Formats: sequence, C-alpha cells, structure tokens
Amino acid sequence: MGLTDLFSLFVVIAALQPVLQRRWLEAMRARKIAQIEEQRGSRVILLVHRQETMSLLGFPLMRYINVNDSEEVLRAIHLTDPELPLDIVLHTPGGLVLAALQIARAIEAHKGKVTVFVPHHAMSGGTLIALAADEIVMCEHSVLGPIDPQIGGMPAASIVKVAESKPIAEVDDQTLVLADIGRKAIAQMEAAAASLLRRHMDEARAREVAAKLASGTWTHDYPISAREAKALGLPVCFAMPSEVLELMTLYPQPVRQQGGVEYLPVPRHRAIGTR
Repeated sequence: MGLTDLFSLFVVIAALQPVLQRRWLEAMRARKIAQIEEQRGSRVILLVHRQETMSLLGFPLMRYINVNDSEEVLRAIHLTDPELPLDIVLHTPGGLVLAALQIARAIEAHKGKVTVFVPHHAMSGGTLIALAADEIVMCEHSVLGPIDPQIGGMPAASIVKVAESKPIAEVDDQTLVLADIGRKAIAQMEAAAASLLRRHMDEARAREVAAKLASGTWTHDYPISAREAKALGLPVCFAMPSEVLELMTLYPQPVRQQGGVEYLPVPRHRAIGTR
C-alpha cells in the first residue's frame, strides 16, 4: 500500500469517525433509556439542550425548547398508556413559552405519575414544565429558574417598571406598546403557573408562588436552588437515580476545543482507616 493509499484511508476514517461516534452514542442512549424504563416501569422522555455555545464559522449557536420539541414530546405522551408513569429528564436553558406550556399542560393532563428529573439545570421554560410534574427530583446543586417573560431580549417586568416610572408624556410610543405587552405577558404567565401549582398547594399560595416566579423578583438567569424550590412549596426531592446521571454523560457538549475541566471519570471512595 503506497503513501497515497494510506492518506486516502486516513481521510475516509477521519470522515467516518464523527458518524460512527454519533451512532455509538445513540445506541448507548437507547440502551440506558431502556434500562431505566424497565427498572421504573415508566416511559422515559428526555428534553436535553446544551446552554453553552459552540462556534460555527464564527457565529454562536444555542439550542432551546422550540415547537419541534413540543410536538415530539406530545407524540411520545400520546403513544404512552395514560396510566403509565412518565419520567422526564430536563436539561435546558428554556425556550419558547408556547412550546413549554404545551408540554406542561400535556404532562398535567397525564393520569399516571409524572416525575421530572433535573440533574443539572432546567431554567425558564424548563421550570414551567417542571411545575406540572407530580414530583421534581433534583441533585443537591441542581437549579431551576424564574419564568418571567422576556420581550425582545428584555425582561417584561423591567419594561413595565420603566414605563411607569416616568410621566407618560416622556415615554415614547414603542415603550408604551412594549409595556402593555409586558403586563399581559406577566399576567398570562402568572395565571398559567398558578394553574399548574394548584395540585401542590392552596389557591392563595399558588398565586403567591406564581407571582414570585413570573413577575421579575429575580433576574431571569437567577439559579433557584433545590432547597429554595422546596421552600417555595414545589414537590422537590433529592433521590436522583445514578442511572439518570449516567445517561447525561451520553450527551456531551459538541465543542470544538479542549474544555477547562478534567478528571478521571470513575467513582472515588475514601480508603478505610484514613482520615
């Protein structure tokens, strides 16, 4: 075999390597999902997005909850026996209210028990979906996020506050329009969240928690810890199955450069007799 043949073989292998790796990951994911479903007697649905950006020709890309996701989740629920439990793994920065609310309402209507697993974070629309579950399983350092509406990349609550803090003659028409949309968006989100929360608390408490989550109490990226979420009255527990964490390792971030975190990916235990 000549040098040219060796080079051609190398090019073919290099071209096929990403495809083979993807197929291997897909097979491993399917196997792990089947294992969890068999152990828990449930339907497992994953909604996994990577919040970190990757670079493609210099343009940042980010995945989030969209209508394609909601259609897929709704189809999966439709294919599931109404009495069969649902286990939903959430790892997402959020996304479209339309899509997230569709998923949340479908979960709420499911007769079987619905458990949402948040191994790392489920922000914004991910939190809205979690509110519809019978149980939210989190790790000690997992986080949820506020569900306050964003309009044109700005918090609706802040737009409303700006419009109300000046004499109306000093506020331009566009800001007034955005403030009107903002008030409606906040009211709609509070009503939707309160509706989902009524299964876990009384009416007054549901409205109070919904207002805290949706009215701009925190910045939109504020990480609500698992203990904060539990203190709010959300049905949080800390019994995260190791299989779910193992499943998350099969969703690596597709970065184009070496990450800044390294460790040996094996369990470590303190040796008996050491201090």
